[in-house]
Amino acid sequence: MTSLSGLLAAFGLSTASGLNAFIPLLTIGIVARFTDWITLGAPYDVLEHPALLITIGVLLALDLIGDKVPVVDHALHTVGVVVAPTAGAIAFLAANSSAGLVHPVVAVICGVLAAGLAHGTRAAARPIVTATTGGVGNPVISLLENLAALLLTILAFVAPVVAAVAVVLLLILAIVVFRRVRAIWRARAAAAQ
Repeated sequence: MTSLSGLLAAFGLSTASGLNAFIPLLTIGIVARFTDWITLGAPYDVLEHPALLITIGVLLALDLIGDKVPVVDHALHTVGVVVAPTAGAIAFLAANSSAGLVHPVVAVICGVLAAGLAHGTRAAARPIVTATTGGVGNPVISLLENLAALLLTILAFVAPVVAAVAVVLLLILAIVVFRRVRAIWRARAAAAQ
């Protein structure tokens, strides 16, 4: 990857981590282990280790199932407040590790912010879906989030510019969701008075 495409890929991978923390990490490890699309510098080359790939795969399977179950999905989103930004930082650092495009501290900040914003949007939207569908829509939204994470991860490798455009669109969506949630909270507060 060129410097610019590597940077755009890092943003795409870290943003995807906010939608599902395990899909980008598993993909980075598999792609680095079996292709020459990405070369991970130490210590991020540990993502290629079979034991870690299996562990991440098991966590992904548990997350895919748990996020479809009412109450469990909310618990996972609570844990995701820490897990998603951490995964985003690791994804950004790993994508940045061989090229050294940005200083590691800047990479951590970018990864945490990209994943945190994506996860925050997802976590803010989920109660709206729960309230409007009685919880029936949550598994559908969860599936769409997972597909979006997978698509964004794939785009980060094969079309980093398109992934960057998708990140910008997700940012716009985040702004819309946060405004809508804030309006709902204000309306509820006004109704309660």
